[in-house]
Amino acid sequence: MESHDGEWSLNELQKLEGHTDRVWSVAWNPATGVAGVPPVLASCSGDKTVRVWEQNPSSSSWFCKAVLDETHTRTVRSCAWSPSGKLLATGSFDATTAIWENVGGDFECVSTLEGHENEVKSVCWNASGSLLATCGRDRSVWIWEVLPGNEFECASVLQGHTQDVKMVQWHPTMDILFSCSYDNTVKIWAEDGDDDWHCVQTLNEANGGHTSTVWALSFNPAGDKVVTCSDDLTIKIWGTDSRKMMSGDGYVPWNHLCTLSGYHDRTIFSVHWSREGIIASGAADDAVRFFVESKDGSVDGPSYKMILRNEKAHDMDVNSVRWSPGENRFLASASDDGTVKIWELVPVI
Repeated sequence: MESHDGEWSLNELQKLEGHTDRVWSVAWNPATGVAGVPPVLASCSGDKTVRVWEQNPSSSSWFCKAVLDETHTRTVRSCAWSPSGKLLATGSFDATTAIWENVGGDFECVSTLEGHENEVKSVCWNASGSLLATCGRDRSVWIWEVLPGNEFECASVLQGHTQDVKMVQWHPTMDILFSCSYDNTVKIWAEDGDDDWHCVQTLNEANGGHTSTVWALSFNPAGDKVVTCSDDLTIKIWGTDSRKMMSGDGYVPWNHLCTLSGYHDRTIFSVHWSREGIIASGAADDAVRFFVESKDGSVDGPSYKMILRNEKAHDMDVNSVRWSPGENRFLASASDDGTVKIWELVPVI
């Protein structure tokens, strides 16, 4: 990881306008932004549409490449690209998940997944693209197996949360699924030898967890830490023994490492960990903040410090922050103000 000592500057590269309602989520296409391929970003909104944005290589400005509409009948809450970048999953308050494929430059809805009783809140692909997880207001988490020909089969319906499930996230290298909920908990799901999925651990107040709704989570690149954020105005860091986990000797538990509090004064809706180890957060206070692990060496374990904040990143709530997977240190943010912003975090020389 790079040294993060010194001053940083956050430059707003462009404000992307086009949505006519709040923007709930953004997702970078992982197959873009490297080797000369222009970065591509998807955004989804209360206006029932998904927009696909691309950076023009000659001008460096962003333009709307496609508008995906006339499929979802209510708010589109979540979007996620498959690892290959070929498919885009979108989850909607209309209780469906749509799968889109880029066919010759046009995006076609090639599959619609039904099963949730009401709003789908989050969609996420596993590292290999063989599984898709969805979750919703119906308190359930669904795991779908990706079959040839854009077919999807429900492999498991996971019941365990007692409230709305806000987000699902797969571990970056292993088929272990995390879900966070309005019930103040994070649940960790794994498959046993009989192909049955079950909850192997619950992170709650009793083991250092949150005291209110857990809105989002994100893994560090190594997959041995996870960051969570909450309505309780805190950000929490959790860790596990990655060597034991990779050895396959059974489940290795996650433990609370530290809590960051006093930075946001409204609900924290989104956190995302960059490949360089920088945590971005977005909240209902219209602000984005950036944190890194402090090198001061605490006896009690790791500690984190804020390196930068932008108090008025948007005119309204910041719902989603996402680092680009490409070569640039781009951050996309989405807001209730109906816009997406592209930022670049740069060290001050």
